[in-house]
Amino acid sequence: MQSNPPNDAQVLALNALAAALADQRLAERFLSLSGLTPPDLKQRLGEPQFLAEFLHFLEANEADLVMIADRISAEPEQLVIARHLLES
Repeated sequence: MQSNPPNDAQVLALNALAAALADQRLAERFLSLSGLTPPDLKQRLGEPQFLAEFLHFLEANEADLVMIADRISAEPEQLVIARHLLES
C-alpha cells in the first residue's frame, strides 16, 4: 500500500519542525511540553495531525512563530493556514 505524497502544508510544517528542532531551546520546550521522545517524534513525522499540533505549539508563542517562519523564508500566516489545512 502506497502512502499519499506530502502536500504543501505538510512540507511547510516539516520545514518549520526541522528549523525548530535545530534551536535547542525551542526543541527542548517542544519535547517537554508534548511529552514526546525523539523516537516518538520520528515515528509521527508523517502524521498530518501531529504536524498540525506542532504548528499550534508555534502559534502559542508569537515570537517563536515569527522566528521559525523567518528561518524557513515563510510568512507566519502561511504556517497558520498550513495548520488549518492539516486539521481538515
